[in-house]
Amino acid sequence: MSKTPKIALLGIPIEIGASQSGTLMGPAALRTAGIARVLGRLGFVVEDHGDMAMSSVVSDDPRPANARYYHEVKAWIRVLSERAFALARSGAIPIFMGGDHSLSMGSVNGVARYWREQGRPLFVLWLDAHADYNTPETTVTGNMHGMAAAFLCGEPGLDGLLGDQPRVPISPDRLDLFGIRSIDPPEKQLVRDRRVAVADMRAIDEHGVGVLIRRVIDRVRAQNGVLHVSFDVDFLDPAIAPGVGTTVPGGATYREAHLIMEMLHDSELVRSADIVELNPFLDERGRTARVAVELIGSLFGQEITDRPTPTNAVFPTMPGERG
Repeated sequence: MSKTPKIALLGIPIEIGASQSGTLMGPAALRTAGIARVLGRLGFVVEDHGDMAMSSVVSDDPRPANARYYHEVKAWIRVLSERAFALARSGAIPIFMGGDHSLSMGSVNGVARYWREQGRPLFVLWLDAHADYNTPETTVTGNMHGMAAAFLCGEPGLDGLLGDQPRVPISPDRLDLFGIRSIDPPEKQLVRDRRVAVADMRAIDEHGVGVLIRRVIDRVRAQNGVLHVSFDVDFLDPAIAPGVGTTVPGGATYREAHLIMEMLHDSELVRSADIVELNPFLDERGRTARVAVELIGSLFGQEITDRPTPTNAVFPTMPGERG
């Protein structure tokens, strides 16, 4: 008999990696919107590990220029990397609830460390309006949530962030930036130089999300990899997800986002996820939190309707039609 699958929820109420306060309330908003209840209904045993607390700030290396709150972010990331590694080893699927996107420097590093032990490559799907591929040398703002993807791919400039913990970078060809519509010029050049796969909104408009997500899935499967989904809610259009501090018009629609999550679920490759940048202070009566929870539900098997998918469906009679 197969074991009941487990999901481990962990809140990371960090907001110092961003310029806008409020993301520390993200984990509580996701819980209020029913994330554990939704996942439980899908047949998972859901273990809520509560929220991480920030450890003491250690200033054992100089702060890089243009990296705001470096020592404070470092304190979070070191603990989170170890927690992520332990949760992955437990056999559960970890979901890291943020908090700003700087938390991914710890969550993905810890998960990548586990999968390296298993001999399988970790790929990362970065669902985001922004590339987050800045370094202290290229950044305009100095905000560390805009450096997370670059750090994960081993870019220099934040080399002391993990201290004596193992740093397990992913190669740039295992990162997919998806839904991008805001990128700084030096950052754009770095992404080009590293040949990172980018599906910006022009590509999505032209080809559709189904074709582009299928390419990601096929590449991961071809290398016997596993997939981490790093879901920044500003990936969505602000019309459906206003509760973020870095809104950019022209994002993914509600239906496009659900199709992505449904296809990822069907692939059976997703082994961990982040939900980041939810800012309840900027939201409209919990609207963004509810949408985020619905999308996580789709990522783990929830269907929009109860009827079969079109590939094997007998289409129901619509109102006004003859049976």
